[in-house]
Amino acid sequence: MLLCIDCGNTNTVFSVWDGARFLCTLRTATDHQRTADQYYVWFSTLMGHHKIEIAITEVILSSTVPRVVFNLRVLCDRYFDCRPLVVGKPECLLPHPPRVDAGAQVGPDRLVNTAGAFQRHGGDLIVVDFGTATTFDVVAHDGAYIGGVIAPGVNLSLEALHRAAAALPHVDVTKPQRVIGTNTVACMQSGVFWGYVGLVRGICDRIRGELDRPMRIIGTGGLASLFSQGDVLFDQIEDDLTMHGLTVIHQYNKDQGSI
Repeated sequence: MLLCIDCGNTNTVFSVWDGARFLCTLRTATDHQRTADQYYVWFSTLMGHHKIEIAITEVILSSTVPRVVFNLRVLCDRYFDCRPLVVGKPECLLPHPPRVDAGAQVGPDRLVNTAGAFQRHGGDLIVVDFGTATTFDVVAHDGAYIGGVIAPGVNLSLEALHRAAAALPHVDVTKPQRVIGTNTVACMQSGVFWGYVGLVRGICDRIRGELDRPMRIIGTGGLASLFSQGDVLFDQIEDDLTMHGLTVIHQYNKDQGSI
């Protein structure tokens, strides 16, 4: 049984994979001060709630927050008696190594999304991930990550707007009924919603133009389905793309004999 862990800037997600399907997916706030024991108490309690026996034999980990990796390693060693495969480390092999500037560091989440998207959809893709940041990952015809774009995340933009302007309230992200708002909340919701629709469409069009070939657009992240209501932005929405990518990378390393 494989445990996939995706640690982002805001949330950390645990998914249990039995080789054919994900048995459950659990989410907690990312906190570098959370100890291995605290992780296990949380994890084992929820596994019991789902009536799933804890029989973890292997772990793969992707983290954009380096400070949490140590305690997650301790969790794996202490409670699962295994060493996690950490995406982005030299010992973790990638099905298709990225082609970027020499010495450039690529976020593990972007490598994982690339692997998952290519395995499901082939190459020539733009993966739009709505997380703490809104990222655009460009996947070449052969499955390599060749670069991308990083923009402020939707909720991050709303929070910054609320903090910087005393008269503006905190609002939820939703599709407004009209573009022209007739009150402050409606104006903010319209600006964020339609602004990000324009952002996604504009950046994807420019990527296609720069590469001069058709590119399919894959949406993922919590807000992908919401923004697909505003326009035909995506060719496909994948809710579990990151977790699927972790299973792809793990299987590749097993096939190569590196684990």
